[in-house]
Amino acid sequence: MEDPSLFSALVLGLIEGLTEFIPVSSTAHVLLASHFLGFKSPGNTFAVLVQLGAILAILLVYFRKLLDIALTLPTSARSRWFVLSILIGFLPAAVIGAIAHDFIKTVLFETPVLICYVLIGGGIILLAVDKLKLQPRYFDVMNYPPSLAFKIGLCQCLAMVPGTSRSGATIVGALLMGADKRSAAEFSFFLAMPTMVGAFTLDLIKNRKDLSFDDVTVIGVGFIAAFISGLIVVRSLLAFVSRRGYAPFAWWRIIIGIAGLAGLYYYP
Repeated sequence: MEDPSLFSALVLGLIEGLTEFIPVSSTAHVLLASHFLGFKSPGNTFAVLVQLGAILAILLVYFRKLLDIALTLPTSARSRWFVLSILIGFLPAAVIGAIAHDFIKTVLFETPVLICYVLIGGGIILLAVDKLKLQPRYFDVMNYPPSLAFKIGLCQCLAMVPGTSRSGATIVGALLMGADKRSAAEFSFFLAMPTMVGAFTLDLIKNRKDLSFDDVTVIGVGFIAAFISGLIVVRSLLAFVSRRGYAPFAWWRIIIGIAGLAGLYYYP
């Protein structure tokens, strides 16, 4: 990294954890904040590797449920059905992400104006979907059929364009296909686990030669900050969504997108 800053890493880690699991695009927030902080990392590796903190946060929150699923896997058709649905939902992002990785990192991640416009557009879509009078048919993530999981997984691929939001794409897709708001958010949590681990591993492999001991220190600071802030968000998000819906996140996206465009105009 060029002139790494532990303070910047701390700020970016907090941003990552606070935004990873809500539909506002953590990648967009981290990339825009990095731009204005003057924080550089080879291939924007920091933005992906620091996600490990958020991954561990969600694993900790759902540890008991994940352990129960693992222990009952040999005997419970319900547990096997759930695991199959998650794997099927993960498949599209695994394939497309591996194929398009270099284009995403070298082109899309390097276009902050595009990120701002996508933030605004996604916010408008999220507002529209939140106001729809949808009739949910699925209320329990353990009962999502594999066909629904696959369609949600296809929606997740839209998040390869920074600013779209992985959680936003999966949640909106799930809502439009019959999931209720709470289970849509929870399924997005579970789908995030293999997706983020896969992205982390792929990025680490591709950029291992560019990383130094100093990078490990900076990434470690970001990791701890992302873990703590991610833990807070995961523990409170489902209850918040059940009460307030997704409109607050939609307006936040629009505000940040407009502010980002203004900032890029004066500080390109």
